[in-house]
Amino acid sequence: MGIVAGLDSSSGFTRIVVCDTDTGAVLRQGYAPHPVEPKATEVDPQAWLLSLGEAAAGGLLEGVQAIGVSAQQHGLVPLDRQGALVRPALVGNDKRAQVAAADLVEAFGGRRAWAEAVGSVPQAAMPVAKLRWLARTEPEAARRIAMVLQPHDWLVWQLLGRPVRRTTDRGAASATGYWSAATGAYRPDVVELALGHQAALPEVLGPADAAGMTPEGLLISAGTGETMAAALGLGLGTGDAVVSLGASGSVMAVHHEALADPRGMITAYADAAGMHLPVVHTSNAVRALRGTAEMLGVDSLEELSALALKSTPGASGLVLLPYLEGERTPQLPHTAGTLSGLRRESMKPEHLARAAFEGMLCSLADAMDVLRGRGVEVRRVFLLGAAAELPAVQAAAPAIFGAQVVVPQPADYAALGAARQAAWALGVSHGTLSPQTPPAWQGAAAQVFEPGEELPVGQAVRQQYGATRDQLHPGAFDPAPVPGQPAGPVPAQPHGQVPGPAHPSGLPYDTAPGAGMSYDPAAQPGFGS
Repeated sequence: MGIVAGLDSSSGFTRIVVCDTDTGAVLRQGYAPHPVEPKATEVDPQAWLLSLGEAAAGGLLEGVQAIGVSAQQHGLVPLDRQGALVRPALVGNDKRAQVAAADLVEAFGGRRAWAEAVGSVPQAAMPVAKLRWLARTEPEAARRIAMVLQPHDWLVWQLLGRPVRRTTDRGAASATGYWSAATGAYRPDVVELALGHQAALPEVLGPADAAGMTPEGLLISAGTGETMAAALGLGLGTGDAVVSLGASGSVMAVHHEALADPRGMITAYADAAGMHLPVVHTSNAVRALRGTAEMLGVDSLEELSALALKSTPGASGLVLLPYLEGERTPQLPHTAGTLSGLRRESMKPEHLARAAFEGMLCSLADAMDVLRGRGVEVRRVFLLGAAAELPAVQAAAPAIFGAQVVVPQPADYAALGAARQAAWALGVSHGTLSPQTPPAWQGAAAQVFEPGEELPVGQAVRQQYGATRDQLHPGAFDPAPVPGQPAGPVPAQPHGQVPGPAHPSGLPYDTAPGAGMSYDPAAQPGFGS
């Protein structure tokens, strides 16, 4: 038995968990906010170290043998030849590089060229776009950049005493826009295109590799980005997907290979365990619920959920396409949301509330089908975010997604994933663990919901949604030019057909239920490893 620590340096705070190496049981915890403005787009990285030191105060790390580091993704730490900071770090919520990202897409030959080269298309948050922005807006600073790190890379380097060797891992590297998860290699030509000259990049370590030893003798594992650390902390495996419910949404799944999508809908991340994490983003998720709550004069999402459960599946024929901020999946950046199917009997608050939940979940199911259409298996869906606790989400999600839905209890999964990685690297260094398999830690408790007999109802809700989407936005999910591969949602019925004779719920008579979906939540141990 040993003790390891995982630290997660997010955009606003540092969390540390100290865990037993064999079971993953959390022995101690620490927390400290970053001394920065909550919405800062530029940060002195020393703030991360100050926060780390405060979170680790009081002997929190006493007895620890290894440390793993998780940190916010899409940050850029530019260094000069001496390793000094050229300017404050740019973090992920900085959207100033939108024009730079579009410029890069065009300069490199379009979305397909980017997808084939690095598995993703530049977005404003990505380091590659930030480099282009610096080259255009701060050319003097850009010319001084000799080394580029991300936040987790920089923290690992600091913990090791700033050695000559600088490292990262494949998970964090895959989020840069200049490293390919498919080939496992950097694209220096992309860095030069963005920055105007070459820059040194950190060595990419394998999942169970150690970055080094601290002057005090602590092993530091490779570390990774927050998304990859959370996946490791959750214990995701093949057949698992994660649906994140924030203002915007995302669907991420574990897969055995990197997926290059010619349209750029899929971002090809690598994970922290040797597999891949293809991700599809939506521009709208919980913001559609909040907008509906405001429209109905409802004070909270909990009240909106209770109202929605007074309706029935299909929302009496109402369909909300929740494209309130345009949409990334499908690619409709300049469109708006649409409320369709208004009839006198459907013009009730509970039906609009239900349509908002179903619209959000059907939009995310569309994103999931982009992955399924490329051969990604989804048997189990983890729902993350505060909205995952809403009864209306838990009632409708299993049948709409067509899979078991798991709502894990709140925990510091990124920090737990970092600790699990540290235990892995420590075990490999001692010869007690295989470099191919992370330690099998016990998972957290969770509620599990099955689609059960309501699966046909969920399929009918999706048919109703898909028919409306295809009528208003024909061709939005046209197949990508990948031989033998479909591109988007697998049609549940012929394209453009509207479900036949309708029950008052708005669904076909053969699938309309008598009284809404309901599931008895059952507390389940763990997720497996």
